[in-house]
Amino acid sequence: MKGKKMSRFSRFRERQKPRGEQLLAYQEEFYRKRLDNPQDIDSAKFPHTPRKWVIFGISIFWASMIFCFFLAYGIMALIYWLWFPQLGYSIGRQFLTVVVMILLFGCGIMLVRMIFDPGRQQINSFMLLMDAMRRMAKGEFNITLDTNPQHMGQFGVLVKSFNEMAMELSQMETMRQEFISNVSHEFQSPLTSIGGFARALQSDDLSPDKRRHYLQIIEMEITRLSKLSDNLLKLTSLESNHHPFEPKVYRLDRQLRRIILSCEPQWQDKRLDMDIEMDEITITADEELLNQVWINLLHNAVKFTPEGGTVRVRLTIDDDRIRAEVSDTGIGVPEHELPHLFERFYKADKARNRAGDGSGLGLSIVHKIVLMHGGDVKVSSHPGEGTVFVVTFPTVTSEQSAQPYSITTPYVRAAK
Repeated sequence: MKGKKMSRFSRFRERQKPRGEQLLAYQEEFYRKRLDNPQDIDSAKFPHTPRKWVIFGISIFWASMIFCFFLAYGIMALIYWLWFPQLGYSIGRQFLTVVVMILLFGCGIMLVRMIFDPGRQQINSFMLLMDAMRRMAKGEFNITLDTNPQHMGQFGVLVKSFNEMAMELSQMETMRQEFISNVSHEFQSPLTSIGGFARALQSDDLSPDKRRHYLQIIEMEITRLSKLSDNLLKLTSLESNHHPFEPKVYRLDRQLRRIILSCEPQWQDKRLDMDIEMDEITITADEELLNQVWINLLHNAVKFTPEGGTVRVRLTIDDDRIRAEVSDTGIGVPEHELPHLFERFYKADKARNRAGDGSGLGLSIVHKIVLMHGGDVKVSSHPGEGTVFVVTFPTVTSEQSAQPYSITTPYVRAAK
């Protein structure tokens, strides 16, 4: 019988758990609105308790009081019948009955508190929260606290926010460790190559041609290290949100044509066809930063397109958005690797690694610069068919053209 009662009680608590989670979500929304709009009190009204639960609570209170009254009345009647039969129903007896009723009600509350003791559970949870904070201060971020509303009470929102903070910090720590590992690997490879060829140059038996060849390899590796260092510095500056942002009005189509011509030696050496179709579009943006975007995308297209292939560049206005498309007929990228293309130091596959000496930072820089201008960059690809990069920017309205420039709001106008 006890097992059945416990199972029913457990089922009742399970049924109440979604309500507790909903109340926790309401509390979180309330506090977030208060933080976002401290002056607007009306926008952050705390949700009211459902009426049925208010009525249920009042009913339980009065039922408990009535039960305690009748129990106290019976106790006093027994006492007066045993020890004071000569006394009638006096005012003193009524007063003592009320006192006993209050004592019984208080004892009932204390008994419930001793059985369930929500205060002790909250104190224990608060102590766990303090311990988790100490561990986090020492660099341990893989921490998750219990967010059961029945245990946390009013601390539920705090504990939930703490878990979110711990998860974000854990992800940042993982990214930091991966970044350090990738940087070490990218620097170690050319340094090892330089050291090996430098030792080989110490031999007196080398012919002048082989010595010249080794020196060219060392020079190439030094150039690779220099480029990697420059890209790291640029990416760090972009991510710090303190990178200089100097927007100005210029012709986007002319910028793209100029960069395509600057890459002419590369695509002519591979006998690539350049298919170009661009509308006359004027944009207000940081020309130097966007130069880096188009250079990186075009160099990738040329690098991974085999001889005799085609690189296409399109620049149009589509649905009130500037659309720049750079596509190729190269080796393509597997679908499962597309979400990782804009990650730092990511190189799609072995074929790409063999094809060039890239550091894996170019597309990360592209992604960051486009986001700084309020745009978006997407990629689609099929192995053996090619890759398409699409960069879009919002167009400017007549109201926006009078606003000051912002690092997060691009201003793009179609040329008249």
